[in-house]
Amino acid sequence: MSQMPKIPKKVTGFAHFRAAARYSFDGSKVLFGEAAFRQEILAQLVILGLFWFVGVSPVHYVVTIILFLVTSAVEALNTSLEEIVDLVSPEWSQRAKNAKDLGSFAVLCLLCSNGFYVAFALATTLGLF
Repeated sequence: MSQMPKIPKKVTGFAHFRAAARYSFDGSKVLFGEAAFRQEILAQLVILGLFWFVGVSPVHYVVTIILFLVTSAVEALNTSLEEIVDLVSPEWSQRAKNAKDLGSFAVLCLLCSNGFYVAFALATTLGLF
């Protein structure tokens, strides 16, 4: 007979805050294991460098960073969706593929949003609008 998994004790107060921070840090380590996320970080650093070189206004930096954080959050949700699908449906199925494809599409939508905004910020800064 196998042993039941040990369920963590529910914590409250400051201990809850520390536990939540630890869970978030653990999640970020999983996300950094994803090549797509590392590529997104590299792209963001290149964009911020380009913004500095061109001299965009501070508001463009803020919007770009917010869009990047939202993209990172959706990338994390997509990765968690893929993990769950692989656990629940280890064999290939059309529904599992659809779930993964939809998560990927959500990330693509945000990447396009980032790209459109970067193009807008650069175009307005360079006087092309």
